[in-house]
Amino acid sequence: MTGVTGPASPDRRRLLTASAAAVGAAATTQLWLPSTAGAAEPRLPDGLFTLGVASGDPLADGIVLWTRLAPDPLRGGGMPDRPVRVEWQLAEDARFRKIARHGTAQARPEYGHSVHVDVRGLRPGRTYWYRFRVGGQLSPTGRTRTAPARDSSGGSLRVALASCQNWQHGYFTPYADMLDQDPDVVLFVGDYIYESTPSATAVRRHEGTGEPYSLAQYRNRYAQYRSDPDLAAMHANAPFVVTFDDHEVDNDYAGEVPQDPGKQAHDAFVARLTAAYQAYYEHMPVRATAVPNGPHIRMYRRLEFGRLARLNVLDTRQFRSDQATTQEGAEDPKLTMLGARQKQWLIDGLRTSPARWNLIASQIMMAETDLQVGPGKLWYYDAWDGYQAERNRLLAELKRTANPVVLTGDRHLTMVSDLKEDYADPDSAVVGAEFVGTSVSSNGDQDQAAFQKEWDPRRADNPHWKLLDAHRGYHLFDIRRDRIDARVRVVDTVLKPRATPRTLAKLRVRAGRPGVDLV
Repeated sequence: MTGVTGPASPDRRRLLTASAAAVGAAATTQLWLPSTAGAAEPRLPDGLFTLGVASGDPLADGIVLWTRLAPDPLRGGGMPDRPVRVEWQLAEDARFRKIARHGTAQARPEYGHSVHVDVRGLRPGRTYWYRFRVGGQLSPTGRTRTAPARDSSGGSLRVALASCQNWQHGYFTPYADMLDQDPDVVLFVGDYIYESTPSATAVRRHEGTGEPYSLAQYRNRYAQYRSDPDLAAMHANAPFVVTFDDHEVDNDYAGEVPQDPGKQAHDAFVARLTAAYQAYYEHMPVRATAVPNGPHIRMYRRLEFGRLARLNVLDTRQFRSDQATTQEGAEDPKLTMLGARQKQWLIDGLRTSPARWNLIASQIMMAETDLQVGPGKLWYYDAWDGYQAERNRLLAELKRTANPVVLTGDRHLTMVSDLKEDYADPDSAVVGAEFVGTSVSSNGDQDQAAFQKEWDPRRADNPHWKLLDAHRGYHLFDIRRDRIDARVRVVDTVLKPRATPRTLAKLRVRAGRPGVDLV
């Protein structure tokens, strides 16, 4: 992974990264010896691994392993206020007969007793198994995979795209099908939790009594979401690459501006950001570069999958200008979605990329959405439509980029589009493709007839749309040198714990031919 260190606390992050790498430096073929941890310490509660295990951000030689000790997950975690020594192993086989790396880590109370182990020195393109132990308690076994060697140019990569999982709107049934499809990596582009208050009419009621504002409240909300069995199983079977959108903090926030400034004073919202980013780091399999510094967290980063694909993961919340509310405001050239530093980082990464495919993980939609039927424009201002000048500069950059594909969430619908150089000119060049993935559960089982009645009249004003649908599910991509084959996988319901999956549509992007086609 390339990129610079986070915006603050670099010494702390370097220490965490170096410590995690050091404990995994030596390989062994021995199994664990009987544990002596805790012999001179008070006994810990049972059920330490209620939140399961996860891995993330695969490198050719490394992976992040995650767990959080939480015997009482919905009431603060239930851990004593002291560090706890956690042993970990990573093996080349599911029975842990050939240990590749092993070591210890500290689960610290100031990080919610979460554990982030940045294992290095691994072999590229390999499947590994991992587990944690504290005293006599053993975690579930996780499976993960490293990225291909940096100079490899062949092979294939299977990526699942997911977003928007609202606990109250339904069960996370699409993950059961995703597990069966066995992706190499899961890309989650935002709205991992929702900050909404508990609803008496919800399919599954949120914990607590209101929206989360404090660190303890955000921890409880993440713990509830982590308890979903389908999500937990998917985390334990493939590495995730994550970024956040708005609901991990507050609906439609921008930088340090909340959705409702009249109700949330600036200092209070900064405190909320601090708590939300802290809890996000504690529950995600990310590196120490993402350790928050108050109300700031470094999430934009770049991952390489050999020379087949470069993945640029964006942060479209922390650095954006407040949303426009009019067409004139959306055309203001001073508005930014990415901020100057991140925008230059992205452009540099596109211009210097050696990869066949240049993927951009963008939380919000890049292609135009014209909501007004007939003459004139009515844009969706929370997306890139609200930042016209910066979006148009980026589209011009994509015209000079090899095989750009944007992977997006947020909209709770499937919207697959050609990216156009200039949406004001229907005859302008196609410069890339965008897949807006539907939600895992948000909006529940939508009325498809009502959806089509609302959206079909807009198709004539948006000829770049190739597919539009409102079923719940995810997108699956098989990436090869000559093409990307995409499948829109949907389920028949999220209102019950079990669902029937199917392929709604197949699409293809061909190398050297910008745009996307239905197959």
